[in-house]
Amino acid sequence: EVQLVESGGGLVQPGGSLRLSCAASGFTFSNYYMTWVRQAPGKELEWVSGINSGSYRTNYADSVKGRFTISRDNAKNTLYLQMSSLKPEDTAVYYCVQGSSAYGQRGQGTQVTVSS
Repeated sequence: EVQLVESGGGLVQPGGSLRLSCAASGFTFSNYYMTWVRQAPGKELEWVSGINSGSYRTNYADSVKGRFTISRDNAKNTLYLQMSSLKPEDTAVYYCVQGSSAYGQRGQGTQVTVSS
């Protein structure tokens, strides 16, 4: 059974930083492209970033490019999202997703709130 458990969210002031983690189990993590998506209240799911299995190709939404960094540790079966220069519009529930589709298997999410 695929399990994805996100953590690391919280309340942060504008301009601050957070690092999200996603612990994966139930599948061969190192074989999969992995994705971060987010959903703000009342808005549709938004694709944020993706990384291929070997970490040599990363992709970012224009809204986060230059501020967010995706990475993974295949030995630990863990996906990361380092977020810096956070803005109020980054407030959302963040999910990690198995695969490249924003609508793939995902975890329960972790709340990120950017507010002063």
